[in-house]
Amino acid sequence: MNPFLHRLAVCSWSLQPSNPTQLVDNLNEIGISRVQLALDPLRENPAIWEPTAQLLANHGIQIVSGMFGTVGEDYSTLETIKQSGGVVPDHTWDQNWIQIRQTVQLASKLHIKLVTFHAGFLPHEESDPAFSKLLGRIRQIGELFADAGIELGFETGQETAETLGAFLTQLERPGVGVNFDPANLLLYDKGDPIAALEHLAPWLKQCHIKDANRTQLPGAWGEEVVVGTGQVDWKAFFRTLKSQGYQGPLAIEREAGNQRIADIRSAREFIEALS
Repeated sequence: MNPFLHRLAVCSWSLQPSNPTQLVDNLNEIGISRVQLALDPLRENPAIWEPTAQLLANHGIQIVSGMFGTVGEDYSTLETIKQSGGVVPDHTWDQNWIQIRQTVQLASKLHIKLVTFHAGFLPHEESDPAFSKLLGRIRQIGELFADAGIELGFETGQETAETLGAFLTQLERPGVGVNFDPANLLLYDKGDPIAALEHLAPWLKQCHIKDANRTQLPGAWGEEVVVGTGQVDWKAFFRTLKSQGYQGPLAIEREAGNQRIADIRSAREFIEALS
């Protein structure tokens, strides 16, 4: 039996629920009682989403972590998300900072101890002026979360593992680490997922379970696919986690396709079948 099964969760946004009741129904249909909860809907539309925590608790569903997005993210192409993603753009920073403070308050109210997000494309060179700017912003965000007793996880993929590791070393914030997504390394063409996992192991806070095929066209997206049908070496992935003594959540994420429940259930069954 796979020792990681009891730590499987589902990313709530993958299910595209319109309300918390639908979220609960979908999780029950999949057969997983743990969730990484998108916090933006609760912040933006409390009239619909305010009952979420109580409803999840009533059905025995645990919130293992939260997630938030940033203002103006445009995933149309690799270039648009490079220009618009995370907390890199100056023109969205003030609004992002307002929303991040609201998110911390919400996560505290829900007793969530880990929140993840895409910080944006990290500069490869420390001499890049954007490096020190982003370092300052992430320190500011990290301190805000730390003061609330919440850890922060960077989503991987928009830079190499070496670049992210160097940034986290400079950051020197033990509460800030990595939400490791092996598929993103393939989607963004940023290296081998298993080598990246080994490199970033000291900073692991959470892992996403997602699969993909690397692009054959430089500068274009790779293709997200159902877990177990892509280029992630899952046996090596779990073997590496075990050797590193990883004890955190593993949240199944599916951001493509029109049969999300079936695909996530398939991912669960694939992991169950791994020895």
